[in-house]
Amino acid sequence: MKFTVDEFRAWGNKCVTLLGMSGVGKTCLSTLLRRQDWFHYSGDYRIGTRYLDEPILDLIKSQAMQVPFLRDLLRRDWIFVRNNIKVDDLGPVLSFIGKLGNPERGGLPLGEFNRRQALYRDAEIRAMQDLPEFVRKAQEIYGYRHLVNDVGGSLCELDEPAVIDLLARHSLILYIRVPDQDKTMLIERAQADPKPLYYRPEFLKTAVKDYLALHRLEFVAQIDPDDFTRWVFPRLFHTRVPRYEAIAGPHGYQVSATEAMQVRDEQDFLGLLEQAIASKGA
Repeated sequence: MKFTVDEFRAWGNKCVTLLGMSGVGKTCLSTLLRRQDWFHYSGDYRIGTRYLDEPILDLIKSQAMQVPFLRDLLRRDWIFVRNNIKVDDLGPVLSFIGKLGNPERGGLPLGEFNRRQALYRDAEIRAMQDLPEFVRKAQEIYGYRHLVNDVGGSLCELDEPAVIDLLARHSLILYIRVPDQDKTMLIERAQADPKPLYYRPEFLKTAVKDYLALHRLEFVAQIDPDDFTRWVFPRLFHTRVPRYEAIAGPHGYQVSATEAMQVRDEQDFLGLLEQAIASKGA
């Protein structure tokens, strides 16, 4: 959605999609707004609790079945397994997505990694398609006036124009960009506290080829999973920046992460949005 400042102020039921790299502060800002009586729609939480719930449970059960004691309990239906995913703790999703590389070091073969990547991509698309329904639920069931859509950092990787069009029709898209001086810090933070990541197939194919050549390895099974994850993230970061900008340019607005970090309450947030609208209209 596009607005003038006056139109935005008159918008009775605001819906804002926060777009940006993992670690840029989207969830922190959304959590702040939740305390200010906004409905917090977390795309990653929806992915884990709705669209990847069964695949995650299947993975857990397959591991449990390798333990004789647990195998007997599961087969007799004497125990059950459930996910405990939280908005600020996506551990089960992260474990399911996994890491590429040597199975003896906790890595996944390329074929299985690609299968899970495809499931994650489909789940993210479906989670974003659910936004209009959650706008309705937030208002009619839970009594919230406004909604903040906290999307995953990989939204720009989906190559699904229909998803972006849907978000642009039902929400104001706000891209939180990382200032040049903060890019190294954000990369290091993301490497230290990884989030579930989706890689476009073309990007992953090239990255794997380059990593193997750099380390003089012949097979994916020789890759150190943790080292590859740390090595590939800066490359992923820099390829995502123009993709975010290509969405925000025609469909939304931009603010810096520095500006977003200064938001302390709803009024600060609304003021930041009005400033972004005014700047684009100037």
